[in-house]
Amino acid sequence: MRGGLRQLMERELERCTLLLPSEKACLDPAACFSGQTDEVWLEIGFGGGEHLAWQAAQNPSVGVVGAEIFLNGVAKALRQLKAQGSENVLIYTGDARDLLDCLAPGSLSRAFILFPDPWPKVRHNKRRIVQPESLDRLAEMLRPGAELRLGTDDPDYAAWMLACLDRHPAFVWPVRSAADWRQRPPDWPPTRYEQKALAAGRAPVFMAWRRR
Repeated sequence: MRGGLRQLMERELERCTLLLPSEKACLDPAACFSGQTDEVWLEIGFGGGEHLAWQAAQNPSVGVVGAEIFLNGVAKALRQLKAQGSENVLIYTGDARDLLDCLAPGSLSRAFILFPDPWPKVRHNKRRIVQPESLDRLAEMLRPGAELRLGTDDPDYAAWMLACLDRHPAFVWPVRSAADWRQRPPDWPPTRYEQKALAAGRAPVFMAWRRR
């Protein structure tokens, strides 16, 4: 990472880092934003931050929390947020599962898991972020009627996501036709991962589940 970009990251991260509370304490994310927030959204694994920055710019009254463990991706996101002047974003740079363990029940009205690492080898499937345990936590944190969006270009992971969520009693998929998962909604901007998938001839899947 170049020196200038590192300095920018350090300066901006100091301003917008989300810190976890002490052990066993519950975190209300809305209280962590400096401005008024009508609701809080969470993106798990935001990669280079294109989707995170777009949502922040389009929804200035929403507090957007982004979790990403890779610092190069964090730096790219911070650069975009700085350029567009968005101040409604907080970033957590640790393991997203640690964040899930402490967020307050009913504190989120939308969550995103977009093009996560598919961990394609069977022995590595347990490392996938979409698991019954993580869905249990998301079900607690999402308000009734809240939306959980998932995207992937890996057919096996798409089937895995569908199976995990279909079996979970807290979520329902209000799908009406194939277009509901084959076409990206207007308020779901493209990311570099989607573009790579399309360039390689892979068809992405877009799912929007609802919290019962």
